[in-house]
Amino acid sequence: MASPTPLQGTELVDCARANAKQGIEAAAHQCGYGDDLNRFSRELKQACEQMNLQVKELTDLVTDQEMPLQLGEGEVVAPDSASQL
Repeated sequence: MASPTPLQGTELVDCARANAKQGIEAAAHQCGYGDDLNRFSRELKQACEQMNLQVKELTDLVTDQEMPLQLGEGEVVAPDSASQL
């Protein structure tokens, strides 16, 4: 569910991280910024700086554990769901 007001600080970073895989438009909407991608980017950058996070783009928030492992011929090695580890 999208936030009714623009998120700030750690809440913004957490929301952006949770929605980073869906792209900047989806993340901005979910974090309460609607279509204002410039403001979303500016506020996210500021929040990351306050948390001492080095983030150049939204996908930098996705940790290595959250990204599926790519092997050889494009084979994806990842659990089918969060409950199947």
